[in-house]
Amino acid sequence: MKIKGSAEVVLKDGLYYLLDEKGKIRKFKPWLGDIFAFAYDPIMRKSVFPKKFKGSFSNHREILKGEYQSINNKRILEIATGSGFSSEVLNSDNSYTGIDISAGLLKKAVRKFQAHQFSDAEFYVSAASELPFCDGYFDTVVCDLSLNFLGDIDSFIREIRRVMKPGSVFYCSVPVPEKKAPGVVIHGNLYSETDLKTSFEKLNFVFTRKPFDNGALLYFNAFLQDK
Repeated sequence: MKIKGSAEVVLKDGLYYLLDEKGKIRKFKPWLGDIFAFAYDPIMRKSVFPKKFKGSFSNHREILKGEYQSINNKRILEIATGSGFSSEVLNSDNSYTGIDISAGLLKKAVRKFQAHQFSDAEFYVSAASELPFCDGYFDTVVCDLSLNFLGDIDSFIREIRRVMKPGSVFYCSVPVPEKKAPGVVIHGNLYSETDLKTSFEKLNFVFTRKPFDNGALLYFNAFLQDK
């Protein structure tokens, strides 16, 4: 069973929404707002990557394709799915679950995952701080370019650790302050590689920096040992 006992959800227009204690759909406030969902992809690819990250989106795509190519027939959770870019780099034989606080972006993601022939994909309007899933359910968790927006890093790691199986892997790409170009403002909480390594290792992950150079971005894996 995927959904934990204390969580209630309702399916509406292809998305699962969480219900509050009164049975009403829980509301979240996306950082850009759903009204800007149509512009998300061009903003990321034509503005954020070259201007904020000083990196290459095409290089990013190829890096992730290489990282994910050996992931097959797994239960994957993506934190902050956005508009569904991962459908371009993940293998379609995986069982995919995506969360995001933006219903507008998730509706775009549904169409992209369908276009890339994912037969098992579900999308939840949910925050990363309180995942509606059972303990030890997922084989793999991914978070692409969003870790800096997810609040307290230790609380986030504890929550993904809860839903991960021992021996599973967290894949992440995130801007870090030591790689940021001088004078450039990147929104959110930027954690250094040292801070990230410390936070993951104290919760029994093995942290591995990946040797990719793409502007302000750090690529890393965190392997979950016994809980």
